Amino acid sequence: MALKWYTVVVDCLDPQAQAHWWAAALDWQVIYDTPDEAVAIPKDLSEGPEPDLAEWMKRGQGLVFVSVPEDKKVKNRLHIDLAPHTSQDRDAEIARLVDLGATRVDVGQGDDVTWTVLADPEGNEFCVLSSRDR
Repeated sequence: MALKWYTVVVDCLDPQAQAHWWAAALDWQVIYDTPDEAVAIPKDLSEGPEPDLAEWMKRGQGLVFVSVPEDKKVKNRLHIDLAPHTSQDRDAEIARLVDLGATRVDVGQGDDVTWTVLADPEGNEFCVLSSRDR
């Protein structure tokens, strides 16, 4: 049996702000919020236990934001890729993220790439990929 990928943990200065920003960006919900930790999960996930292993393994992942004292200094070694569905307006989604507080960043990508690199309000890079249907 394989282990379940459960969450991605993000070190940050302000866990509450980061959790709420990512929840807004992804249309998720914040389910846990303390001064040192905040958790965001998809809205369709229940907060309760799953009845069996198969259902538990199907659950999507969450994001956990934990407080650390130091600023982010270098490019992330791990980042999140977001993708719009082919029915969505990719440029409008990028504009929405920028309106929420994301910034465009250059991590060395060329002009001919099919993704856009952005950073969240604390500088964590993520990409918006080309539109997809799977």
